[in-house]
Amino acid sequence: MKPAMETAAEENTEQSQERKGCFECCIKCLGGVPYASLVATILCFSGVALFCGCGHVALAGTVAILEQHFSTNTSDHALLSEVIQLMQYVIYGIASFFFLYGIILLAEGFYTTSAVKELHGEFKTTACGRCISGMFVFLTYVLGVAWLGVFGFSAVPVFMFYNIWSTCEVIKSPQTNGTAAVEQICVDIRQYGIIPWNAFPGKICGSALENICNTNEFYMSYHLFIVACAGAGATVIALLIYMMATTYNYAVLKFKSREDCCTKF
Repeated sequence: MKPAMETAAEENTEQSQERKGCFECCIKCLGGVPYASLVATILCFSGVALFCGCGHVALAGTVAILEQHFSTNTSDHALLSEVIQLMQYVIYGIASFFFLYGIILLAEGFYTTSAVKELHGEFKTTACGRCISGMFVFLTYVLGVAWLGVFGFSAVPVFMFYNIWSTCEVIKSPQTNGTAAVEQICVDIRQYGIIPWNAFPGKICGSALENICNTNEFYMSYHLFIVACAGAGATVIALLIYMMATTYNYAVLKFKSREDCCTKF
């Protein structure tokens, strides 16, 4: 009986050591995950998806509103239609680029963590590796500045639609509703510079303006522009996190170029 009991005890010890080894391995892997880069990637994908998807549909709705109500002559807004169509194609390119760029930055973050060191053994940093990390730092800073401009630009249609919506709310208010003053409350879309001054009618007043605000195109475009602006803001935040992560990784590779690379960002 004694050898059997000893064998069972040894098996239990081996099983407990195996469980402990698996647990320690999982802890090491989780400890080496670049959480900052992972959060930035998720935020970047979400922001770019909101900006591109909602912006594309909102631009199409804006063209429909202009053609039906503010500029009945096609030649008056032909240039604007071409610009909007070009912007829609640019949106496709932005979505594709940031999908690839986010994956590359996430892979670079994994590469410079201790998880990769444990999986692939000891390694030394090279001049090529430091050069690539420096390139990511520079490119991420440039993209961050560019997206600040995109964020500001995406707020322009929100401001325009908000002015139209607030004007409609004034028309619907009890103080002006049903009075002659309603027809004197107008919105001149030409003052925003998106259509020329000779566009007809260009200006909508009173009940006609209220009808525009009640259309599905206006309601959807207004809210989609808001979501697109929020998506651009989320992308800016994601790029700021990327900036910190790539700068930290480059600093570690630079100052520990003669040691084993072991970062945690």
